[in-house]
Amino acid sequence: MGTLKDRLNDDLRAAMKGRDELTTSTLRMALSAVRTAEVSGNAARELSDDEVLAVLSKESKKRREAASAFEGAGRAEQAARENAEGGILDRYLPVQLSDEEIAELVAGALNAGGFSGKGQLGPAMKAAQAAVAGRAQGGRVAAEVRKQLG
Repeated sequence: MGTLKDRLNDDLRAAMKGRDELTTSTLRMALSAVRTAEVSGNAARELSDDEVLAVLSKESKKRREAASAFEGAGRAEQAARENAEGGILDRYLPVQLSDEEIAELVAGALNAGGFSGKGQLGPAMKAAQAAVAGRAQGGRVAAEVRKQLG
């Protein structure tokens, strides 16, 4: 199997052949974001699958935030499109963890690092994010860390 970027390109070609406009535009936007990330910095480079996943996760988060903003403004049609684009991007992201799984991973990370008390929130968050490894939204992880640090 090729890289995630190859999979995105293959799916884009298939969507173009199938005349699926929403998928085509969403994947073009995602690949554009990946290319932008590749050329940012001092020298152009090929992104690893983990870095491509990070870009896709960021784009998916943008879609969720835009959808909620459109819903708040009473623009249901635009909100539905943003949600649909987010759904397309979510196909390429790892399955999100349940609240119980997040609690279990955070507890393990906190015990392994010996973190206790709110004063260690920063290092505890770093350890928890490493344990979760992008399989849950940062806000959900942060809430669980705060809850367990008491």
